Amino acid sequence: MKPHFLSSSSVVLAVFPLVLATGSAEEAAPVVRPVDSTLDTVIVTATREPLSLAESPNSVTVIEAEDIARRLVRSLPEMLNETPSVFVQKTAHGQGSPFIRGFTGYRNLALIDGVRLNNATFRDGPNQYWNTIDPYSVRAVELVKGQGSVLYGSDAIGGTLNVLTARPLYAESGTLTGGRAYSRFSTAEESYTGRLEASTSEADRFGFILGVTGKEYGDLRTGGQGRNPNTGYGEWEFDAKTEFFLNDDTRLTILHQQVHQNDAWRTHSTIYGLSFRGTSVGDDQRRSLDQDRYLTYIQLEGETDGFIDHYLVGVSHQRQAEEQYRIRKVGDDRSDLAGFEVDSYGAMAQFSTDSDLGYFTYGASYYLDEVDSFRNNFAPDGSLAGRAIQGPVPDNSRYHLADAFVQDRIGVTDQLDVWLGGRFTYARAEIGRAEDPVTGNPFSREDDWTSGVGSGRFVYDLNEDETVSLFGGVSQGFRAPNLSDLSRLDLARTGEIETPSPGLEPEKYLSYELGLRGTGGRTSGSLAYFYTDISDLIVGRRTGRIVDDAFEVSKFNAGNGYVHGVEFEAEQGLTEQLTLFGWFSWQDGRLDNGTVEEPLSRIMPFTAEAGIRWESAGGGLWVELLALGAASQDNLPERDRLDTQRIPPNGTPGYVIGTLRGGWELGNGLTLTGAVENFADEAYRVHGSGINGAGRNFILGAEWKF
Repeated sequence: MKPHFLSSSSVVLAVFPLVLATGSAEEAAPVVRPVDSTLDTVIVTATREPLSLAESPNSVTVIEAEDIARRLVRSLPEMLNETPSVFVQKTAHGQGSPFIRGFTGYRNLALIDGVRLNNATFRDGPNQYWNTIDPYSVRAVELVKGQGSVLYGSDAIGGTLNVLTARPLYAESGTLTGGRAYSRFSTAEESYTGRLEASTSEADRFGFILGVTGKEYGDLRTGGQGRNPNTGYGEWEFDAKTEFFLNDDTRLTILHQQVHQNDAWRTHSTIYGLSFRGTSVGDDQRRSLDQDRYLTYIQLEGETDGFIDHYLVGVSHQRQAEEQYRIRKVGDDRSDLAGFEVDSYGAMAQFSTDSDLGYFTYGASYYLDEVDSFRNNFAPDGSLAGRAIQGPVPDNSRYHLADAFVQDRIGVTDQLDVWLGGRFTYARAEIGRAEDPVTGNPFSREDDWTSGVGSGRFVYDLNEDETVSLFGGVSQGFRAPNLSDLSRLDLARTGEIETPSPGLEPEKYLSYELGLRGTGGRTSGSLAYFYTDISDLIVGRRTGRIVDDAFEVSKFNAGNGYVHGVEFEAEQGLTEQLTLFGWFSWQDGRLDNGTVEEPLSRIMPFTAEAGIRWESAGGGLWVELLALGAASQDNLPERDRLDTQRIPPNGTPGYVIGTLRGGWELGNGLTLTGAVENFADEAYRVHGSGINGAGRNFILGAEWKF
């Protein structure tokens, strides 16, 4: 009997049906292992053990392969657009950064099959790194909101996103070979996306899957503005995974994936930006970014008959590199090429033991980031004017992050389960070569920190059939200062530049959550309230100095405050084929930054979605109509008001956009999908973004499984 692998089909039961069964001539055609659609989706990210959504003590959103195809998503961040308590800020068309329960950037943690995407170069505020994950290579994503740091360590504040990559599909016996071809076309950006995928496997022995994705985006057309110059870019991805079943209880997995993004402009800071409701336009002639990311891991997972019931161990290497080319304003014409390369080496081990004292999950991890950074300055005639001491982050630097954790699930009664856990973390920054913003001289420095956090969470079933339950708890979180905090030298918000700020301490958080969820018949829903207390937040302040023609911003552990909110979602089946669905989110927050108490930066405005879906009796044809809207957001701190290239003078106006989409399974493995997004051609901007949302957008998708 196969073990209950945490990262296998037990994680999310609805995986890509990539292939049609094809057997050899010597044996009957193998049968694909069926999926029982009546079963609850099984998740692991919330507790590091396989549980159904109904059993989880957290607010969890699961987006499965079918949702990804139906929503015709363009990028992984935009996949989260229809998730309560999440909005996706886009500095540029090629960059997206989710705000989750009030936090973004390095205060949200992204994992790929449990391996950290975050590294020590991630910066404060929105960043582009989640956009380097190809949504078409994913079988599902699990988003745990407001979890805290006990299970996943530093950065897990607003939320933890675990991306589960595609797996080979297996027959009950024998071999299974096939593949998938997918294409997407969008009129708003005249974009073309294509993916080819091939899979082969032999039951109980091995499986292999290979995929290639290409994307070409033209300039985006936005409502009321037309085409936005220099917003198009190109991208390609490659991924391969091999699984070996060493015996009935052990699986070895090897994965490699890489992505290259070419010439993605931050248009809002250039002369090609378009004003929206009074926003200013930048004066750079060019500011474009190239991104590369490579990830390779080896993981061994299995079950034993001894003290350890289940284990998962692995090693990984990930390289993230970026280059930014900037040409300054007309009349200045100086330019520079700046960037960095970070190699992250990781090792992790996780174990589970079922005992008389509860179900224990425990383990440890270690990550080492090695960073090289550069900046070459050029004169107006293009000749090299000099090489800077550092690029955006310090050169020749290292960052260590070591953790150990334990969690115990205790069945207190038949109705009450409690999770108690703790984590100890050691972080160390070794700054090799950074530039002193006052003297211009190089400096080096070493800092280290230790943190201990705990959590207590619960699920209480309110009825005997376990269809209605209370859940929640208290979770501590922390974020250790990283290399970006300590020594970043790079452009930030409108007219600002961040400079090195050594001597910082970890941020501290305490999150409370209480929720109610239930399901019965054709009705399901959940309601949750969360409150996060913030201490020693690293905040940026203008110092009054001008550095490189921008206002200098230095960072301090000066922020104390809170963010809280309510999220609700529900689904009501009217008939066997017709379903109503919807959700809303409300948030508010305050922060005392040491000089003044203000609203928390870029708080999500009141946002809601409502829709109706029709599916044919056999499920081969479906149509849905939905509206997604956000209220205006004018409750702004001073730094948001000064961010004039992204936020209009009177705040970001509200909007409602309508979408009609549907799909048709034609048979023989062919499925067509289509959508009209923003069919009223609304001119709108997601709060804090540097570019407006797409105007009226016709999207066509086609998938052929062979």
